[in-house]
Amino acid sequence: MSHGPIYLDSQASTPVDPRVLERMLPYFTEQCGNPSTAEHQHGEAARRAVEESRQSIAAALGCPSEKEIIFTSGATEANNLTLLGAFADRPVSERHFITSAVEHSSVLEPLAYLKRGGAQVTLLPVDGGGRIDPEQLRAALQPETTLVSVMFANNEIGTLQPIKEIGRICRAAGILFHCDAAQAVGHEALNIEELQIDLLSFSAHKFYGPKGIGGLYVREGIAADSLQPTQFGGGQERGLRPGTLNVPAIIGMATALQLAQEEMQQTNQLLRQMAKELFNGLQQAFPKLRLNGDPEHKLARNLNITIPGVEASALMMMLKDELSFSAGSACSSVEHKPSHVLKAIGLSDEECFQTIRLGLSPGINAGKIARLLQRGIAAAPTFID
Repeated sequence: MSHGPIYLDSQASTPVDPRVLERMLPYFTEQCGNPSTAEHQHGEAARRAVEESRQSIAAALGCPSEKEIIFTSGATEANNLTLLGAFADRPVSERHFITSAVEHSSVLEPLAYLKRGGAQVTLLPVDGGGRIDPEQLRAALQPETTLVSVMFANNEIGTLQPIKEIGRICRAAGILFHCDAAQAVGHEALNIEELQIDLLSFSAHKFYGPKGIGGLYVREGIAADSLQPTQFGGGQERGLRPGTLNVPAIIGMATALQLAQEEMQQTNQLLRQMAKELFNGLQQAFPKLRLNGDPEHKLARNLNITIPGVEASALMMMLKDELSFSAGSACSSVEHKPSHVLKAIGLSDEECFQTIRLGLSPGINAGKIARLLQRGIAAAPTFID
């Protein structure tokens, strides 16, 4: 049993569920075949396991066909494939993209690259809770709009976007809708068909599966016809993502998603109560604490808190032997600059650096965490009462 710090960074990554690992293990050793080589028993066994996993994932996401699931290394690759590959046969200068100001960097950076090449990119603002206004999206649509990309749930503040309304607007206008659902799949009930999503990205390590595996849902018909590959050689995954498939990871992802679906309601109920108790305990000790994100439309496991007067990185260092949490997004923490998400919801630069993100998971002791944080905040030399 580990006696290290309590892990509070589940939005960055989650540990592999032991039940998932157990299911994966045989495919590292005795079931070692390449699914693209089905001429012998080992290859056929691998191919069959991959296709069964594809069917399971499609069913969990509400896809009409398992053929609509493309395996990738994760949501970052899936996002890049979508944004760089959508209508790639059309001149860049003729493409118009709409996205939100709080997207993950794996959406914003490919769009910035396309913009440098002449594409038009519209960034929709968000309200103080981090949600876009669907009517602003509707007003931003142009005849040349090629794709709308809006995340399901924010990786920093946990805010859930009005995905159903966005899907309805895009489908009515005949415009492709891509959703980065890395933080939502396995944690929020979603049905791709009902939400009218055309392309959807996800990563296994966000829902207790292995790292390095994810996928992209590509709706048959217009979405599939409009998407071009960005890598070449091999022809796997309907020609959209070449390379030998990671069989153990694919099986692990399917298993993790099935377990997450089965336990979602009970887990979220537990985490919402835990988050409420933790924040209330901290706020009683320090009334000036600010909870970021939309309180009604929010991931159950997310707590994003601004602590006036306390530098987040200093607090992390003080408590590093007892708590592991984030001062922001794990994907951008290497750059010491204010979070674009926190800036978009109205925080100053100073407030951005006084903000921590707690990613909760079942089995942690909320009372102990509250006591440790209270002690750390109280001991911080710059704390303003």
